[in-house]
Amino acid sequence: MFYVDETHVRAYQALRTTWAEVGNQKQVPRYGHHDHVSIFGAVDVQQGDVVFHRASSANAETFLDFLRRLKEKYADRFLVLVLDNARIHHTKMVQAFLDGEEGAAFHFIFFPPYSPQLNPIERLWKWLKDEVIANVFHKDQNDIAQSITRFEQYVLQHPDEVLRRMGCAV
Repeated sequence: MFYVDETHVRAYQALRTTWAEVGNQKQVPRYGHHDHVSIFGAVDVQQGDVVFHRASSANAETFLDFLRRLKEKYADRFLVLVLDNARIHHTKMVQAFLDGEEGAAFHFIFFPPYSPQLNPIERLWKWLKDEVIANVFHKDQNDIAQSITRFEQYVLQHPDEVLRRMGCAV
């Protein structure tokens, strides 16, 4: 079983708890652009295996690209995906995919509407944003992408920590 979701890492400055020398206010540069990177993710809750898929935006087309990537990686498995009720998960395009030959490898289980707190992958996204954008200035989309890559590489090498942070293991 996989928990699935998508998120956006934006170049907006996210100030979190930090410190500064007395009398010197923390300064965060900004450049007026709103670059972002969209990421689809799936976590195997038994193994801690994570699949990331970046896209320019999160829409039905890019969601189908992500599903095809999952199917390619787990060609020999029937994939049960637990996901939210985002509009892109219910489009006619996605339904046609699921009704077709490719879609036979998937079964979707939906969380109740407006309940992101039920999806453990939200904790992975919080971890990502804490590491990638909190108290950090990214000069452009490429800079954001490089930070995300470092995070992804770390996560892929530490499945036990992924499961622990998601609350799926002790």
